[in-house]
Formats: sequence, structure tokens, C-alpha cells
Amino acid sequence: MAATSAERVGIIFVSHSDKIATGLVELVRQMAPTVRLVAAGGTDSGGIGTSFEKVSAGISAANGGVGVVILCDLGSAILTAETALDFLEETEQDQVRIVDAPLVEGGVAAAVAAEIGGGLDEVVAAAQSALHVMSRATLATKPSSAGVSRTVILVNKDGLHARPAAEFVNLVSTFSVPITLNGTDASSLLSIMSLGLSRGSSVHLASPDPAAGPAINALAHLLESGFGEK
Repeated sequence: MAATSAERVGIIFVSHSDKIATGLVELVRQMAPTVRLVAAGGTDSGGIGTSFEKVSAGISAANGGVGVVILCDLGSAILTAETALDFLEETEQDQVRIVDAPLVEGGVAAAVAAEIGGGLDEVVAAAQSALHVMSRATLATKPSSAGVSRTVILVNKDGLHARPAAEFVNLVSTFSVPITLNGTDASSLLSIMSLGLSRGSSVHLASPDPAAGPAINALAHLLESGFGEK
């Protein structure tokens, strides 16, 4: 049975612009369709600024019982979120985290972590990982002749853009073996997206674990399928 939004950590985007917050929800929903995503942008009158009421209502709307992560664009947005948090009951405050992370990259990483069933701590850690993704974190594993690898060519029109990259990472999360994609941690959405792999790009999947064959083949099949795109 498919998981519902009530079983996922919710995410709130607090921005000084309603259009930015709404646009982020639209973008992230492509990668996290079952996560409660809430836009809390702009003032109550639709101007530039933040709204205590929007953030407070957003916390209620995003919380399905397993927690909420709040990401903000500027310092005063954080102050508004902190004020809204102060007005919650103590038991509710324990379920809400304001995360210091890039709004877009952190939101994408957090949403994917929530989509694959990560708990509150895991979703927070995913959002924070966006602070370090530009360094292209790689798996600290040594090449091994006992490992397995396979190379495929991307065939979908836009390559590994946000939605197919998220689908790929979701599949990676179902395997317990370490896997790299072109030397990058295959479980890190932001690391994969930072590679900028387009149609026709060569993708090298590898693992030092000799038992990783089924995982490598499943991931290769997904890449070769084109993710349902023409």
C-alpha cells in the first residue's frame, strides 16, 4: 500500500515572496508527491514580507503527526518562524524544526528524504547536506576488483534533471549496498544533480560490494528506460 502524506514529514517554505514560496512547492512536488508541502510566502496582504499567521497555519497544515521542517529565505523570515514556534504547545514544538539551509537546494533534499520515508532527524540532515553539496561528496571506498559496475547512456530528453534524479535516488534507497554514479554518492540527490548529466551522457554505476549486481542492474534498467520521458 502506498504511503500517505500523513506518514511523511511535512515541509514549509517561508519566503518574503509569495511567488517564490509557491513556485518552490510546485517544483518540489514533482519529486515528493506524497509529502505535505506548504508555501508561506509574503505578507497577509500579498506584499513582500513574512506573515506570522501564514507560518502558523502552515505548521498546522504540514504536520501529519510525524513532524515539520521549516526552511526560510532571509533572516527576518527565520524570526517570523521562531515566533510562530514559540506560540505552539511544548509537545508541538518538539515536532517542528527550523533548518539553516539553502531554501531551494535544502528544500529539494529535505523533500526527497521525506518522500522515501525519512524521519524528522533524517529530513533535517538532508536539508543541511545542501550546505556541503557543492564539494561533490563521494563515497570513501577504494576500487575493488571484487566489486561490480555497469555503464549506460542516458536516453531521456532532459537527462538527470530533478524529477528523474529523485526517482533514481528513491530506488537507490531501497538497496543496502554502497553505490556510486560517476564517482558520486548515488544516494545523494543534490550530488547527482550537480553533475549536470544530459541526454547522451555516459553513466557509470559501481559498487565495491560483489553482491551489488541486482542493485546495479535495477538502477541501470531505470536509467535506460528513460523514466517515461520521450
